[in-house]
Amino acid sequence: MMASHLQIRTTLRKTKANPLLRSMGITTSIVLGLLGCGASPTVGGGYNATTPTNIFVEALFEQLDSNVVVIANVNLGGPSRNYLKKREAFVDARLQEYLESAGYNVRPQREFSQRWNNAVLIYGDPIDPTTGRVNQKSFIQIVQAVKDQLLEQTDISSIIFTDIIEKDVYYETGLNRVTRFDGVTRKPAIQGAGSGVTSEFDWSRAVAAASMRIAWFNINLERVFSGEGGMEVTDAVDTRSGTAFVRRRDVLENENQIDEGLAIALHPIIPMKNWPGDP
Repeated sequence: MMASHLQIRTTLRKTKANPLLRSMGITTSIVLGLLGCGASPTVGGGYNATTPTNIFVEALFEQLDSNVVVIANVNLGGPSRNYLKKREAFVDARLQEYLESAGYNVRPQREFSQRWNNAVLIYGDPIDPTTGRVNQKSFIQIVQAVKDQLLEQTDISSIIFTDIIEKDVYYETGLNRVTRFDGVTRKPAIQGAGSGVTSEFDWSRAVAAASMRIAWFNINLERVFSGEGGMEVTDAVDTRSGTAFVRRRDVLENENQIDEGLAIALHPIIPMKNWPGDP
């Protein structure tokens, strides 16, 4: 499967379509697309019923002008929590390595960020610093401005947005305490200098977990692909109390777990070996 997608990329059209034609209907595509919802081959851990069904529009993928992509430095949704935001650059670096290992030409992130910052000076920051809410009108104006400049000034043919999202998950009952979410299986993390987990520990409580959400757009801002993959439980069992969960000190530092989540989030646009979904 990997070879077939690489073959598609090598036969992509060499010339860009007429810019005027490409810009027609851009407002509709933004509203529907943006407001709709060293990495070695990663090996999955067997079938996992929580594996997401990612959306891959192969017809649009085949129309990409090249395999040149850029990873956006901003979220498509709202801003990440502070402790997740600190790890965004590291996760994006892992993503870049994974894309390059699959044959993509990843342009420096500054190609996007510099144009984004310039557009913010014109249209205003779409993120309310107090509430974290996104002004969708400003966001769309800025994205369109960045898209126009990328089309006119670079050979970038697609933009990838990465959002680290957090959700509540639960550990299963029984002796084998694991939680399954977005295609991955994770054991509890232990943190603290105490003696361990007491028999009174309430395992039925929700714990926070981080997943990767990928949104891949062509230069016309049509959504080519969207996917999710689980990465890490961001809460740990607090052995000091033996009865509670606390925020981990080492959030998103495990490269293997990050790589597994990225691989699941990008399947099947980059086929994952032993993908944990239903065959």
